Amino acid sequence: MIHSKGPLLTVDLGERETRTEDIDDVLESFIGGRGVGTKLGHDRIPFDADPLGPDNRLVFTTGPMQMSTMSFTGRMNATAVSPLTDGLLSSNAGGFMSRNFADTGYSAVEIVGESDETLAIHVTDEGVEFEPVADLAGATVPETCEYIEETHGLSSEHVACIGPAGENEVRFASIMTTEERAFGRGGLGAVLGAKGVKAITFEGDAAPEIEIPATQMEIHREAATEDHIMKRQGTVSVMDLANEIDGLPSYYFSEQSFEGAEGINGDAVEQKKYKKGTCSACAFACKLPTRDEAAGVETEGPEFETAMAFGSNAGIDDIVDVMKSNELCDRYGLDTISTGNTVSAYLASEDEFGDEELILDLVEKIANREGVGDTLAEGIDRIHDDLGVGNWTVKGMDFAAHEGRVLHGQGLSYAVANRGGDHMYATFYSVEYPLVPKEEGMAPRGLEGKPERLVKRENLMALNDAGVVCKFSRDFMSPERYESLFGADFEDLLAVGDRIVELERHFNNKRGIDREADRLPYDLPGFEDALDEYYAVRGWNDDGTVPDGHVSPGAASADD
Repeated sequence: MIHSKGPLLTVDLGERETRTEDIDDVLESFIGGRGVGTKLGHDRIPFDADPLGPDNRLVFTTGPMQMSTMSFTGRMNATAVSPLTDGLLSSNAGGFMSRNFADTGYSAVEIVGESDETLAIHVTDEGVEFEPVADLAGATVPETCEYIEETHGLSSEHVACIGPAGENEVRFASIMTTEERAFGRGGLGAVLGAKGVKAITFEGDAAPEIEIPATQMEIHREAATEDHIMKRQGTVSVMDLANEIDGLPSYYFSEQSFEGAEGINGDAVEQKKYKKGTCSACAFACKLPTRDEAAGVETEGPEFETAMAFGSNAGIDDIVDVMKSNELCDRYGLDTISTGNTVSAYLASEDEFGDEELILDLVEKIANREGVGDTLAEGIDRIHDDLGVGNWTVKGMDFAAHEGRVLHGQGLSYAVANRGGDHMYATFYSVEYPLVPKEEGMAPRGLEGKPERLVKRENLMALNDAGVVCKFSRDFMSPERYESLFGADFEDLLAVGDRIVELERHFNNKRGIDREADRLPYDLPGFEDALDEYYAVRGWNDDGTVPDGHVSPGAASADD
């Protein structure tokens, strides 16, 4: 089985020292990316670690496909205990950093402990530098990247950093790379902030040699030549369809369609797009560099989830207003989905939907934990009672745009996902929208036959995240291509995904997360039976816990 190569680098912030160790056994069993990050996190983070305490560990990983020149491979992974969900969580970011990370020669870089002063960490193939950067306290993401370029000659493509939101431990703060790409969901930016790390850079010339089969070029060629609407409109291209089937969350989830969708849909975004945007080595180029000269705003996006959270869910029908919110989140280092949904919850409590000036003010207040922003920075699950609004979250994570009240398999996916209300954990929506070919898709309503399909989808997405391969490669991948790329039987590869999901669940079980957390704020017909079936397919207990003996101790235990 093709997998990542290279040692684990541990960066101890408290001791200002580093060490390396061989983790070949982990790499061989978990491939790379989320797989390796999950295994290391499971075995090395104490089950009772405070997400914002020194015992939490943040692990950066990439995969073997970053040694290819194939489209859909400009991504990498970060794993830690989430301040938002309180469970073990991996977040995935695109952009251009993954190959710079690989050039250091490490398969994984683990950040442990905490610093008593603000630091920038510089990781190279020759060693690690701990740089005090007190002057960067409170700096925005662009300001931080500008400092790194001026003082170290490294572009933003080498940088993972946080903005004020991460420093202020906002529970949905992002780690930003390439300035506008985010390790977004779950608040891993707050983990770096709590550790006193403002930025980490990666550079070197020691990338491992991993021979990737010629299948990579077939996929790359097809990605370059395929006429796909996402190349023009990104993920927001699905908005009109979602709205037509009453599947577009609006007005803080109180409605399922939005009369102003035309103002924030794919056509609206495409009108503001001024050039192509992509990730490293990718010819699919589905990103959305947009600008509006009259408003003086330039950003990347918004994608569908952001257009929902800051658009329909907030009662906003102007794409330029959504672009402003998107740009502000990137500048301060905030997850656009959770920020938009949390702002929308406040708008619902004050009956102020559609007030763009208030929205922008709230984003700034959240990032700086000022006034009501200090409350909102805790996330919907912790503050909904104070606001007097419904708790539209699962396991503390608020919902993405794909509507589980219409796409019932996606609803089940939200409920059982170890990450909570996140659409990318299984991307089950992709088989339920009406445009999906009948031989591949499933009827959106009803749960019959979906638990088993959901398990396979979760395992496949975990495999992608171990690879690391972008989820939007789905139209170009097949079991045969997975087998060729990774040099293993497809079922064996899915088994890797199964182990990843189970390790996440086991860690979270140890933190008290079980069936009681696999809940939705709305009813789905047959939900409890489907939940039972899902557990049975996974081989788990009826209470949503992993049976004793399923997870054996690994060789990756921490040595300190």
